[in-house]
Amino acid sequence: MMRTRPLKVALLGCGVVGSEVARIMTTHADDLTARIGAPVELAGVAVRRPSKAREGIDPALVTTDATALVKRGDIDVVVEVIGGIEPARTLITTAFEHGASVVSANKALLAQDGAALHAAAVEHGRDLYYEAAVAGAIPLIRPLRESLAGDKVNRVLGIVNGTTNFILDKMDSTGAGYQEALDEATALGYAEADPTADVEGFDAAAKAAILAGIAFHTRVRLDDVYREGMTEVTAADFASARQMGCTIKLLAICERAADGGSVTARVHPAMIPLDHPLASVRGAYNAVFVEAEAAGQLMFYGPGAGGAPTASAVLGDLVAVCRNKLAGSTGPGESAYTRLPVSPMGDVVTRYHISLDVADKPGVLAQVATVFAEHGVSIDTVRQSGKDGEASLVVVTHRAADAALTGTVDALRKLDTVRGVASIMRVEGE
Repeated sequence: MMRTRPLKVALLGCGVVGSEVARIMTTHADDLTARIGAPVELAGVAVRRPSKAREGIDPALVTTDATALVKRGDIDVVVEVIGGIEPARTLITTAFEHGASVVSANKALLAQDGAALHAAAVEHGRDLYYEAAVAGAIPLIRPLRESLAGDKVNRVLGIVNGTTNFILDKMDSTGAGYQEALDEATALGYAEADPTADVEGFDAAAKAAILAGIAFHTRVRLDDVYREGMTEVTAADFASARQMGCTIKLLAICERAADGGSVTARVHPAMIPLDHPLASVRGAYNAVFVEAEAAGQLMFYGPGAGGAPTASAVLGDLVAVCRNKLAGSTGPGESAYTRLPVSPMGDVVTRYHISLDVADKPGVLAQVATVFAEHGVSIDTVRQSGKDGEASLVVVTHRAADAALTGTVDALRKLDTVRGVASIMRVEGE
């Protein structure tokens, strides 16, 4: 039986994403009613600048008092798309206290305080859904949290930031330098005026924390994620990658240790083979590769940002939360029963590509090889080229612990024949 009394929705934020949420709620109202089993009504919109024209939104719904809106008591669902830590955190917990469930796209807050928010939702018997917090329109959170709930996920490897993927793709396909590619991304609207959160890996690290927590049923906070940006990647790095049959991507990597006793979460640039599915992800698109024990290898691909794609994920959560409300139930909450520790980056084992500037004279290769051997790092391949007394030496290792590689590089820098370390890059996806 269709319920005639509408479910009331409060929208916090009406920027690029929020305005799309409001638009879809209006234009698809009949479909949403049919899918939910009751009409949904936009009951209020909290903004910072009420004088700004907002097409399709009744000005009478607009308020600058977000706290009063979430405290109304007649609100069924609060949609939070303002971002940041505060006031979002206080508004979400206040919404729970006053009877509303929450749909959020706030990756930074969830990565930092997800456990506390989940606890507050449980305490008040409310839902907390956040599909839009990771990878935009790509259905990823719910498959990990529900579809793979009966499986054991061992690895999540992905491109989760469209800005950095656009920049690296341009550098690879056109030979552009980092700054040139960033300027183009900014001109096209893919990069913010201040791109720090994207290019230094903060955005991807927050998403990695969320993915690792869900995939491994443990608590992973933003501070647990190793983070390395991609501003130092050069055209020379891409040339080296091509010689290895690879390209370079900024990856979020979440792994369960081989013995199952710990997990790691990290974000950094890495070379990946051209035949790996992630190598073909172009432009501002996102893709996430999931490896599970029973399901095997799964790949999720699509637009990872933008108003309409992100709003699509928000609306999907809104439908689910409203259905739960009508059924008098709540969806899955936090699952952190494994309580696995997060290992430091020094324990991570992977392959490395090291480019050294060295003196072009006999015995240099033997000295370098000796340093690798002394630190327990096995060499896979070596390539040397040079003239006029200077040379470039490229070493690709077998899998080694990050701590061992760090010690190796420190020792290499002390050799008189090593002029400098041009670049160090991990090799993933093999």
